[in-house]
Amino acid sequence: NILDKNTYTVREWLVENVKGLGYKEASHFLRNIGRDDVAIIDRHVLRYLHKNNYIDKIPGNLSRKTYLEIEKILEDIADENDLNLAELDLYIWYYETGKILK
Repeated sequence: NILDKNTYTVREWLVENVKGLGYKEASHFLRNIGRDDVAIIDRHVLRYLHKNNYIDKIPGNLSRKTYLEIEKILEDIADENDLNLAELDLYIWYYETGKILK
């Protein structure tokens, strides 16, 4: 079963095999089934990273390479703060929107 594999392998499989699914959508799916080690990189996350000088500019398009580079930045931030990516994502969402939805 593909879902028994590590999160990154599963995400690559989803992106390659599910038509129309990109890294953000595949990461969102994985988060919804309980994985906490992938980032959902949306405009709120990009805005946060840019405002706090983690990235020079907000990319218009997130290629695989760019998505993974930004996810690595988020992993480093999470590690520095003893958080997993799901917890960091919730923090950034709250910081940017003032709302907690889950």
